[in-house]
Amino acid sequence: MCFLRTFASSIFLGTNALAATALAGVPAQLVPQGEREKMNYAAIGVQIYECKQSDKGPAWTFVAPEADLFDLNGKLVGKHYAGPSWESDDGSKIVGSLKARAESTRAGAIAHLLVATRSEVKVGVFSDVSSLQRVNTVGGVAPSSGCDATKLGQQARVYYTANYIYFTK
Repeated sequence: MCFLRTFASSIFLGTNALAATALAGVPAQLVPQGEREKMNYAAIGVQIYECKQSDKGPAWTFVAPEADLFDLNGKLVGKHYAGPSWESDDGSKIVGSLKARAESTRAGAIAHLLVATRSEVKVGVFSDVSSLQRVNTVGGVAPSSGCDATKLGQQARVYYTANYIYFTK
């Protein structure tokens, strides 16, 4: 666990100048209008893909994320999972829907996102979060090979890290 805390602390975009640093490299379509930054959590986990039949043959298809969330001090504070959902250790939870996306400039990294959120639990750290950004992504893209007719139904768990920046109105 100590390794994860250290790693979580190392993947933050910065602490005092987070907003300026983070938003400087984020495309305009991913900046929530009329909202202010509330907090930033590092995510460490996997993106889960399943080998499924598609119109073009077998292909890796996204299933769900599975990640732990860490605060700026590297303390485990929640989790991210299918929904997509983000849940704090205090019991508050938000569910998201995609508003905008932009490809990462990092090779092999999942896209940056702007996600609209709604609170599933009215009390807690996530209760007033209206949107979030997924930025600073590393890894997480679907495998480029290994999905064929003999592998249908098998899953691949692809390691990723990201920063989730939460916003309020």
